[in-house]
Amino acid sequence: MAQAREISRKSKGAKKPPVQKAAAKADQKNNKKKAQPQFNVKKRDAKKADARKTQAKNLLKAAPKVASKIAEKLADKKQEGGMKQAVKSVAELATDAAAQLANAAQGKGDRKMEGKAAKNAQPQPPFPAEQQKSPGLEKDLDPKPHFEAPEYKAAGKLIGKKALVTGGDSGIGRAVALLYAREGADVAITFLPEEQEDAEETKRAVEGAGRKCILIAGDLSKTGFCEEVITRTIADLGGLDILVSNAAYQKRKESITDITPEEWEYTFKTNIEAYFLLTKHAIPHMKPGSAIIATTSETEIFGSAKLLDYSATKGAISAFTRSLAQNLVDKGIRVNAVAPGPVWTPLNPSDEGATPEQVKNFGKQTPYGRPAQPEEIAPAYVFLASQADSSYITGIVLNEFGGETVH
Repeated sequence: MAQAREISRKSKGAKKPPVQKAAAKADQKNNKKKAQPQFNVKKRDAKKADARKTQAKNLLKAAPKVASKIAEKLADKKQEGGMKQAVKSVAELATDAAAQLANAAQGKGDRKMEGKAAKNAQPQPPFPAEQQKSPGLEKDLDPKPHFEAPEYKAAGKLIGKKALVTGGDSGIGRAVALLYAREGADVAITFLPEEQEDAEETKRAVEGAGRKCILIAGDLSKTGFCEEVITRTIADLGGLDILVSNAAYQKRKESITDITPEEWEYTFKTNIEAYFLLTKHAIPHMKPGSAIIATTSETEIFGSAKLLDYSATKGAISAFTRSLAQNLVDKGIRVNAVAPGPVWTPLNPSDEGATPEQVKNFGKQTPYGRPAQPEEIAPAYVFLASQADSSYITGIVLNEFGGETVH
């Protein structure tokens, strides 16, 4: 009996094997977790992510202003030579660092649209059967064109560059101006006086990205205005590195007999002659590494039965682009063009020759079954403007037809 009690005492005092000990601790831990109220980890992480994004955006917005103040203070001291270069470097580095931080803060979680989802995320026809008076306003379009490109990741490709975008108030021009600003460039845009409200919205978007935006109102069909645009851009921005000839006019006609000589001339003056004049006045001020980019159209390849004058100008733009590229290659200035298919912009609903039914089903005939949005076209203009991406590319027309192929 005494021996049995001794064995019992020994067994009570004996150490548990390591496996049993670990299991016991795990049980205790789980019991504590069950007793405590559950914490929503997803909400916590979401709040942290939102805070990081807000901080990054604030830094991105503030960096150019801070750099500008640094430059102004040093300039006031009339420093010369190497100091001026140092100031420029400080401004570029500040903007670049903030852009990279903003991109990092967005993270992989911002990639909301992939594959088929990306296609279906954009507005699909049928659209409201609307029509506007030419030149049309983006603010009145339904649905609103998408120009902000939330999936686009800036990389500081155009830091310190000065860009001019004609027709930058809306559509492709607005989307290009914004992406250029997000890449670090200051931008000047042209627009018709009637498009002032749209132009102001572009200005807000560009300045929201931390860059300068100059508004130049006028009619590019006027020869003198083209020279004025270049002069003002250089005076206000301090130079010109990227010229985007994007503004255009179109008006459908049932027959060639319906086109007046005045309409034919106005279309050519706006679409191709302005491209020639802007380039002519800009080239003396552009340095090696500069880029000229024109907007042509799929109609330069496929034609359009009811857009005879417009299609002819787009063919001329493509031919002029290829020839000009050869002419300027020795100067180190690259010349290219982008040829979009149907894009949802004010240009089409404001075409007085288009029927409400055509507006309603605009872009439906493409393999995508919809028109492009400006934010889908604009990255091509960044690619062609960036030395890092396209320094060996000149004289091309980059097609963006939404699945249509050219043989």
